[in-house]
Amino acid sequence: MTENETAAQGNGAQPQAPKVNMRILAQYMRDLSFENVAAQKKLQGANVQPDIQVQVSLDAQKRDAENQYDVATKFKITSKNKADDQVLFLIELDYVGVFHVEGVPQEQLHPFLLIECPRMIFPFARRIISDVTRDGGFPPLNLDTVDFLALYRQELQRQQAMQAAGTAPVAN
Repeated sequence: MTENETAAQGNGAQPQAPKVNMRILAQYMRDLSFENVAAQKKLQGANVQPDIQVQVSLDAQKRDAENQYDVATKFKITSKNKADDQVLFLIELDYVGVFHVEGVPQEQLHPFLLIECPRMIFPFARRIISDVTRDGGFPPLNLDTVDFLALYRQELQRQQAMQAAGTAPVAN
């Protein structure tokens, strides 16, 4: 043992945790759908006041390769006219990152995959959504930053409530 290691043990210091190593190996759109309902219904822009609803869901899957995971961020965005509640456009994007993750303790892996990994790929998904809405004839939709920690906590609460009620959670 070195002097520093002996001194650290004498001070009651904990051994250092392994260093977390995360890399994005790939990113891709698994699915993208955009419907310009306003153009199909020939709605005019003068009396249109959009109300935008954003739904986000997450999924993580282990890949065959060691320490590799697919993390999918799924967006469903609906824009409706406030005046008459008619749909203006609908976007569905399933954006996936392939991650190499090492050094995360097993009990912390699930929250890491569903909080930190989506946070890393979110700017790319936001850009796609902005481009698609602009190219679809609307002003670019620049999504606010998603709080993936709050989203994770909400999902845990939902699952706990379902277990308390005696029903099993349904996988997304």
